[in-house]
Amino acid sequence: AQAEGRGYTVLAVRARRDLATLWRSGDRFPLPLFSQELLVLLNAGLPLVEAIETLAQKERRDEFRGVLNRVVAALRQGQTFSAALEHAPTAFPPLYVATVRAAERTSDLAPALSRYVAYQAQLEAIKKRVVNASIYPLLLIGVGGLVSLFLLFYVVPRFGRIYEERASDLPVFSKLLLAWGSFAEAHAGLALGLLAGLVVLVIYSFKTFKAKISNAMWRIPGVGERLKVYQLARFYRTTGMLLKGGMPLVAALEMAAELLHPVLRERLVAASRAISEGRGVSASMDANGLTTPVAMRMLVVGESSGSMGDMMDRIAGFHDDELARWVDWFTRLFEPLLMALIGLVIGAIVVLMYMPIFELAGSLGCS
Repeated sequence: AQAEGRGYTVLAVRARRDLATLWRSGDRFPLPLFSQELLVLLNAGLPLVEAIETLAQKERRDEFRGVLNRVVAALRQGQTFSAALEHAPTAFPPLYVATVRAAERTSDLAPALSRYVAYQAQLEAIKKRVVNASIYPLLLIGVGGLVSLFLLFYVVPRFGRIYEERASDLPVFSKLLLAWGSFAEAHAGLALGLLAGLVVLVIYSFKTFKAKISNAMWRIPGVGERLKVYQLARFYRTTGMLLKGGMPLVAALEMAAELLHPVLRERLVAASRAISEGRGVSASMDANGLTTPVAMRMLVVGESSGSMGDMMDRIAGFHDDELARWVDWFTRLFEPLLMALIGLVIGAIVVLMYMPIFELAGSLGCS
């Protein structure tokens, strides 16, 4: 606003990134907890303004208390609850504001908050399932990496001293390994710096080419289909929640479009246009690749019964269960393969170190 007041044209705005903001990046407004507490107070009979004032008084964080106080001030000025929430976009996302705005039309704020709390709980359950499935593989990778670093930076250099006199008789790969050991011992700081630089390069490349990596994963057979099902499940759940809150179908589709991959988002635009022109929901979604065989049938049933919101929520639940089974299967398959790979890497290092000893023992046995 200050820049525009001076005659400038603002093209984009982004938050400043420094050490302080990075440290506080994980401090987010507890929206699910706020919604649950507000729902309890509203069900107890408190007016909306008094309920939010009560939550502001009990809030320990000054910045969160300030957010709630600004909402209360906007409500006392005569603004609607959704308009008051729009003044704090970092705390209340557009989906939450849209849910409240739809509830204001039907005067059922408490049921709308209840639906949003259930929606967030279901999303968190899916995220926790994925996170829990990835903990053990990440632990294996970490331990395997530490063991490999210990062998390469501590054990191999000491074996190199023993084999200095027999360097010409060693196998090629053993020579390469011991050459690395000599380099790591003579230039330990440089070797660690190169390793740290490699890690930083990998992380930077991942962040820089994140979109390309994501697009590449979508092309992998099996994985791409599961990613599509995961995004469609979130999309159907969000759209179903908005429809049950009283939002029109096309507006709900546009609001939920932000949850989709850009490729699917373009397809949704075409599907929304077809629905606006009077075509059926199931036919429009299926023609643009936004359904699965199960979702297609359930959408047809939802059109016939007039309960599209409930049917989309059931579609999301079905796909969530399907994804849970796939994650469990993939984890059971991936963990043994990862253990075997780590074992092969560590075993190869050990075998290459002991190969000269094996050859020496064989020569002594022959003599």
